[in-house]
Amino acid sequence: VPALTTEPRFAQRLRKHLEEEQLLDGRYRLQEVSGDLVALPVLEEKLSQLQLPREMSCELVQIQVGRDPSPQALLWGGKVSACHVPSLAQDPVPSRAARRRTPAQKLRDELRRLLGESWSPELESDMPHAWQRHGDLILLSEDSFRATPWEKLGPVLWETVASALGVRRLARRGRVLPDGMRSPSVTLLLGQDGWVEHVDNGIRYSFDVTKCMFSPGNITEKLRVASLPCSGEVLVDLYAGIGYFTLPYLVHAAATFAHACEWNDHAVEALQRNLVLNGVQDRCWVHHGDSRQLELRDVADRVNLGLIPSSEEGWPVACRILKKDTGGVLHIHHNVETFPALAPPQTPVLRAEQGSPEGAGSDGEAQHPMEGSGKETLGARIRPEWQRWAENTAARIRGLLAELHGQRWHTSILHIEPVKSYAPHVHHLVLDLECRPALP
Repeated sequence: VPALTTEPRFAQRLRKHLEEEQLLDGRYRLQEVSGDLVALPVLEEKLSQLQLPREMSCELVQIQVGRDPSPQALLWGGKVSACHVPSLAQDPVPSRAARRRTPAQKLRDELRRLLGESWSPELESDMPHAWQRHGDLILLSEDSFRATPWEKLGPVLWETVASALGVRRLARRGRVLPDGMRSPSVTLLLGQDGWVEHVDNGIRYSFDVTKCMFSPGNITEKLRVASLPCSGEVLVDLYAGIGYFTLPYLVHAAATFAHACEWNDHAVEALQRNLVLNGVQDRCWVHHGDSRQLELRDVADRVNLGLIPSSEEGWPVACRILKKDTGGVLHIHHNVETFPALAPPQTPVLRAEQGSPEGAGSDGEAQHPMEGSGKETLGARIRPEWQRWAENTAARIRGLLAELHGQRWHTSILHIEPVKSYAPHVHHLVLDLECRPALP
């Protein structure tokens, strides 16, 4: 498996970059190569597209992975600096791995052989240039294999593609359905069912790709959630899905108990499977239905509102289910529009003032640069639009809590986390908002 090695202090930033560029091989976890280096597996078929921030120096290596996910041997390596990593075919180190065709090259060659004289540059451009691999199933992009000549090949096309990419099943994504549940429009092209298993940070996620969405771009937030100190706490996840955030809270953050709310039948089925797969089914109660109708109140130390573009409809519910005597923390997801930055790169970091009970606080965390899907660099600072959104949200939540409980509450901004660029100038953010009742 090809991987990039770097110092542990750069690991989170490198992982964010690889995830946003869809280059990280999600089948394997971050590996410790030695006491001062870690390795992040990357997709072999995309090595030629791999680009890194100029100031980050990495080493490109091949690791052998067995049942134990730790690397067993470094097969080859080449020092990489500046911003470009060469493809395997260009790497100067002589090895069988470097001379092997990438899956994308193998796929192109097999299809050219299959079509013979019918092959054309237009057909090559209609081939998939990116895909998601889930075990023995590959999920193709929606714009692949749409030309008429492909359709004439029938089942032999999908058998050829599967063989070239080394899998047994194929599916092709479509547009997300506007049904309020973000249901995927996915067609199974080869195979009997779409159930797959994905391992993220040691957590097993099982789901049907034709029925449920999986968001690999949220890996940085799942890692952050996993590191939160939640021992002794009760969590309520208002939009649980298949357990994207519920599971990290239970497995790694050590939440004592979780209430997981989800209204999509297929997601609920996957969630219940995943709780069992990860051995935490006894610490979670699944509420199947509309979270706006949730009858819980006064139970939560922490509430996760992981819905975009906005979780506003869940705010009154979140305020009601916080413990009325001690309060807790809300993790509020939202898509915020950001205007193109006019300031020079040396613009100082903008942080909320700490300690203001009615305003904003800061946990002092640095915002690491990351690349979004729109190739727009977020930069190492909290942007003014993000700050204004966070302050307005804190004020509105404070008003909801006062109205609900008949007393004053304090809200404090603990942290603003940029997850990813959702669209040009639109960023998926998470606000960690501490909410406490005012002392009499």
